[in-house]
Amino acid sequence: MPRTTRRLPAALVSAVVAVGGLTAGSPAGAASDRFEHYVALGDSYAAYGTVSKNYGTPAGCNRARDNYPNGLAASLGLAASFVDVTCGDATTVSMTAPEAVPVGEVNPPQFDALRPDTDLVTVTIGGKDALSDIMLSCAVIGSIDPQGDPCRRSYTASGTDPAVAAIDAVRPRIEGVIDGIRERSPGATVVVVGYLSLLPPTTGCWPDVPIARGDVPYVHGLQQRMNAVLGEAAAGRGVLFADPGDVLGHDSCQAQGVRWVEGLTPAPDTNALHPNAAGQAYVAALTGSLLR
Repeated sequence: MPRTTRRLPAALVSAVVAVGGLTAGSPAGAASDRFEHYVALGDSYAAYGTVSKNYGTPAGCNRARDNYPNGLAASLGLAASFVDVTCGDATTVSMTAPEAVPVGEVNPPQFDALRPDTDLVTVTIGGKDALSDIMLSCAVIGSIDPQGDPCRRSYTASGTDPAVAAIDAVRPRIEGVIDGIRERSPGATVVVVGYLSLLPPTTGCWPDVPIARGDVPYVHGLQQRMNAVLGEAAAGRGVLFADPGDVLGHDSCQAQGVRWVEGLTPAPDTNALHPNAAGQAYVAALTGSLLR
């Protein structure tokens, strides 16, 4: 079942957006003293930010200097030394196998960045194992009946829901990722970081996000389910979980300057259907708060 969403206090939201997330001067309590070797793993929701701030190799991973790993590293005083191996199309397989990226490049297995002395690891992964293909399918089918719920009807026509089953099947893969981190970096604090919400709980904004109006609650619920699976895997393995997906009012249907995730027609210098700098700043602040 989808979880109840919540609205952050306005003062907290304003503070996060105003400062661009945590900065090197932000108070991080004991966290800044505890960590020395931070590695960031994950997919596009961890990697992307402002397009003109992309850096590193391979270029096709599209890592941005204002993604949440960079914001978190700055807050911990680790900006000069942390390792960011997040990559746009990563799946759980990309943790242990090379990932082909655009322009014929290859991102090495992300676990290659882990060392025995790594003491902090964040990971956002699993969405491209199942959820992204489901959402793409819903976007394609949405044009058939923009005011109806063609995707929900398609997925549930048999009396079961293979979309939910596919998302639930990601849990053991996430558990395997956590186990793999612990094998390579046994002393590390591990934070599984979830996904910002693309859509509001109802209504939506077809065609800018081409999910049919009646399918919006269904698709929003699937993304909530993805975050729930990540949280269950983290809890089952005794690691931290940062859940940015239960915040209302900053989805891709909101106005520029309010939204934390872009729509199909993104603001300049941002990525369609992905977090912008303000969204990444919030995720950095949320994750930092768990570590304080």
